Amino acid sequence: MTRIGVVVFFLWLFAVPLSAEGLKEQVVEKVLPNGLKVILLENHKAPVVTFQVWYRAGSRNEAWGKTGLSHMLEHMMFKGTGKFGPEEFSRIVEENGGNENAGTTQDYTVYFTTLSQDRVETPISLEADRMQNLLLKEEDFRTERMVVMEERRLRTADNPQAYIEEQIEAAAFQIQPYHWPIIGWMEDIERYTLDDLKTYYRAFYNPGNAFIIAVGDFRTEEIFERISKAFGSIPKGPVPGPSAPTEQPQTGERRLVVKREAELPYLSMAYHVPNLRDPDGYVLEVIEGILSGGKSSRLYEKLVREKRLALYVDADNSLLSRDPGLFSLSVSALANKEATDIEKAVDEEMERLRKEPVSPEELEKAKNQAEAAFVYGQDSLFYQALLLGQHETAVDWRRIDDYIPAIRRVTPQDIMRVAGRYLVPENRTVGILVPLPSKEGLPARPVVPSKEHLTR
Repeated sequence: MTRIGVVVFFLWLFAVPLSAEGLKEQVVEKVLPNGLKVILLENHKAPVVTFQVWYRAGSRNEAWGKTGLSHMLEHMMFKGTGKFGPEEFSRIVEENGGNENAGTTQDYTVYFTTLSQDRVETPISLEADRMQNLLLKEEDFRTERMVVMEERRLRTADNPQAYIEEQIEAAAFQIQPYHWPIIGWMEDIERYTLDDLKTYYRAFYNPGNAFIIAVGDFRTEEIFERISKAFGSIPKGPVPGPSAPTEQPQTGERRLVVKREAELPYLSMAYHVPNLRDPDGYVLEVIEGILSGGKSSRLYEKLVREKRLALYVDADNSLLSRDPGLFSLSVSALANKEATDIEKAVDEEMERLRKEPVSPEELEKAKNQAEAAFVYGQDSLFYQALLLGQHETAVDWRRIDDYIPAIRRVTPQDIMRVAGRYLVPENRTVGILVPLPSKEGLPARPVVPSKEHLTR
């Protein structure tokens, strides 16, 4: 989560047309004797392969007082093994004309390499080596911990929007590990030890808690044989512990006010919602489009164009989270506008969503937007693999073909029912940023959109 942003790594993506049939019919799943699942999708439209190793080890797998270990271990995975020295992984991939990176989320950590199909042996051998032979040295640990601490300062402490979003999640989740940030609390980062990291590595980085995804120009049997040879001798490892505790239903609105140096007020609302395990999760995907899907969406029309209260608006639904997550609304106000006025306008739109049926035209537009984003995103090998991995982490990769049919089934009555069940004041956490002038007399840092993304 430090090297590049979403915009940069999407520059890697290689455009290839989708087949008319669903991905489920094209994917082959195999499991090695040590429990390592291998998910393979042949796509011969370009001489490229994306190779990804996924570990079911994200911030939800951490414990109180040890937050941020998943992200810290992601950094340390590039410090070398007995066979390859520090940063050799990246150098070797680059010398072979490829791109590599990694990312940690609440639910998983993923390492990915994209390169020419005739060089696929490179990431296979490198990833197998560091799955079992990572060298964790005290000197490297201390240095990288300082890097992570600085990353946290830059991305959260110095970013008022990121700070308030972090506080909202901490208030919304009181039991479930989504309570803490992916990067961890600063106090935890400062005090955990190399032994903590070694214990975490042994517990979660093994075939029994990992799966591999490869998408691109290869022959399934041939690449599986290579993967089997490289990873098959690695011991299965311990079975992951029990699932994270379930958050109890929220019974009243939670509110927080943050006063930080910033140029503009900012409002964020987060509602507890189901994920793709519940059909209502797909209804919320359509609601997301209705509220913020482009400049003709309801919130943009109301807050930006009509009332001229906001600079931007955004909605986000956590469909692919491992555990039930949040449906979030965020609004950055224009200068000299009050967050209370923005909240009132948002509430009016949410009430309208609960009480008035969406028109057929508006509903069809939101469905088309969701379907187009889902389909055209898969024009890249990388995104095909990413979607397979996210579905596999959430429940099962085969659920990927449920998306479009589920979106198409949504009715105006579903919109009203789901909005009335989940998008209500008693089920939300509200955060308001009150901007303060800079203490040093310099312009305060502006509040800008900042989504969590897969980078290290």
